[in-house]
Amino acid sequence: MINNQQQRRLADLNARVKQDLSYLNYPPANWSMPVTTAEGQPVSDVVIIGSGMCGLVAWQALTRAGITKLRIVDRAPKGFEGPWVNYARMETLRSPKNLLGPALGIASLSFRAWFTALYGEAEWEELFRIPRLMWMEYLKWYREILAIPVENQTHVTRILPRADGLLELEIGNGAEPPIFTRKLVLATGRDGLGKPTIPDFVDGMRRLKSWAHSADDIDFERLKGKRVVVIGVGASAVDNAAEALEQGAGEVRLLARRKEMPTVNKLMGIGSYGVTAGFAQISPEWRWRLMDYAAKQQTPAPHNSTLRVSRHPNAYFHFDCGIRSMQEEGGEVVITTVNDRIFRTDFVILGTGFCIDPTSRDELAPYQDKIACWGDRYTPPPGERNPELGRFPWLNDDFCFTEKVGGTAPWLKDIHCFNYAASVSVGKVSGDIPAISEGALWLARGAAASLFIRDIDYHWKALLAYEKPELDGTEWTDADEPEFVQKTA
Repeated sequence: MINNQQQRRLADLNARVKQDLSYLNYPPANWSMPVTTAEGQPVSDVVIIGSGMCGLVAWQALTRAGITKLRIVDRAPKGFEGPWVNYARMETLRSPKNLLGPALGIASLSFRAWFTALYGEAEWEELFRIPRLMWMEYLKWYREILAIPVENQTHVTRILPRADGLLELEIGNGAEPPIFTRKLVLATGRDGLGKPTIPDFVDGMRRLKSWAHSADDIDFERLKGKRVVVIGVGASAVDNAAEALEQGAGEVRLLARRKEMPTVNKLMGIGSYGVTAGFAQISPEWRWRLMDYAAKQQTPAPHNSTLRVSRHPNAYFHFDCGIRSMQEEGGEVVITTVNDRIFRTDFVILGTGFCIDPTSRDELAPYQDKIACWGDRYTPPPGERNPELGRFPWLNDDFCFTEKVGGTAPWLKDIHCFNYAASVSVGKVSGDIPAISEGALWLARGAAASLFIRDIDYHWKALLAYEKPELDGTEWTDADEPEFVQKTA
């Protein structure tokens, strides 16, 4: 709850945002061709699925580009969009606090502007990193101040190409009227084109009874006093281990396949605007090499997150513990590692992350297999083979899907993958905080160009029909007119 002084300062910031936007001539007029279905149903130029950070900044960038026949939907209730109040369990974000995120170059829209309006510059200087729940509060303010009209609890269950070139979005398995659009943006987050990675060794075991994935709704209260094993030592594994410990778990053991804890975030070694701007333009060989190397090195959990676990005396890190088998026996879970170590526990949490796999998405059925992936376009050298990277979609630079076989699914050019799955094709500009504004601007530019080119006949006719005079005839005199000649003779 904010106090009266904070409310006044926030009101001042809100006024500043609105003034900044007005100085930028926001919002511009819509310029696209009006379209309806043959039955007279309204058609959007773009629909965005997802209203987390990616969806919100995409909406803002598209609107600034004059694409205002726009809808944004999210299956979550209002205030529960994205991972931040759902399965994200870190104390703070990994990203440094001074990154600009979704501000799109507008200082008054930045997290810092919002934070200092509420808490002041001194508190900003003291802030280490952005608390997770505070980031969600900032995104809620961002949505409110920009009046982004999110349609919550609207679940797109199927994306259907139509003979007239439109996309029809089935809502709630057909329980609600469909939505028609010319273009679609999948701003669906980390697992937006895939699913949680579930290893085979939990087959036959009862989910949420004996095990859960870190993205599940885990009842940590039930784990009080219990033995817990967490598989993995990445960020999600460490955060879930910390949550279990803080909720009173009797012991927590983290089992890592690697022989040593990863300690270096390798991609930080080339972090720059050059990487952001140039990644999509370098050769496929270099894009693959960079992403493959970073993936195989593994990004370590943040320093403060790891300390959050290790400060508990009942937390244990075990390395060289690849899992051979896992089974339920006599009310407990028995884990056998590849080097024959045995761990007995009451509950297992899989910190195994997410995999990208377009064929796993029901909303893209029955044409999932028509989407070109990196494995269809590029064969890496033997030392860089990586089947997981091969399942990432091969995208154009406007984030749109491409066809595995030309002419078999032309509508894919109108579905834009603005989520983590775009990272191998265009870089980390559609999921992570540092370059999300650049990604949104690329998306808006690409969508605007595509709509203009498609409707070039409409714009040509508009050009020919335009007759608004700039001059009314009183601004000059024709020196060769008889009247003028007589007056000056």
